Amino acid sequence: MAIDNFLPLLDTSLKVILGAILTLGIFWITRRTQSRPEKPRFDPKSHRLTLLEEISAKVGHVNHSFARYSSLVIESTRFGKRWPVERKQELDRVNLELVREFEKLSDAEAKLLMLGEKTMEKTLRLYAARIAMFRKQVYVGRQDISEQEIADLKTAIMQLREQFYELLSRRYDKLLAA
Repeated sequence: MAIDNFLPLLDTSLKVILGAILTLGIFWITRRTQSRPEKPRFDPKSHRLTLLEEISAKVGHVNHSFARYSSLVIESTRFGKRWPVERKQELDRVNLELVREFEKLSDAEAKLLMLGEKTMEKTLRLYAARIAMFRKQVYVGRQDISEQEIADLKTAIMQLREQFYELLSRRYDKLLAA
C-alpha cells in the first residue's frame, strides 16, 4: 500500500475513533448529570387510605343493589299474583347483581382483616348476613309477612351499615390526621 493511500485512511480512522470517544464521553456526562426522576416511594398511609376508599365503594355498591332488590321484592309482596312478569324478570337480574356484589364484599372483608380492622370486618360480615337473612325471609310470593316486619328487617340492616360507616369514617379521619 502506498503512503499516499495510507495517510487519508489513517486520518479518517482517527476522526471516526475520536468522534466515537467524544460521543461516548458526552453520553456518559449527560447520564451522570441528568436528574433522574425518583421512583415513587411507597406510602403506607396513602395506600391504607386507598384501600379504605375501595372498601367503602364496594359496600356502597352492595347497598345500592340491596335497595333495588328490596324495593322490588316488597313490591312483589304487595301485588302478589298480580305482579307483572317483567318486574319478576327485573328482580331476577337485580338478584344476580346483588350476588356479584356480595363476592366483592367478601374481598372487602378480606382486605379489612389484612389491615387488622377486625371490628370493621365483623360489622361488615353482620351487615352481609342480615341482607342474606332478609333475602330468605322476604321473597316473591310470600304473603304472610307484613310491610312493618319488612321495614323492621331493613332498619336492622341499615343500622349495621351505619355502624360500619361510622367505624370506617373514624379510621379514615384518624389516618388523615396522622
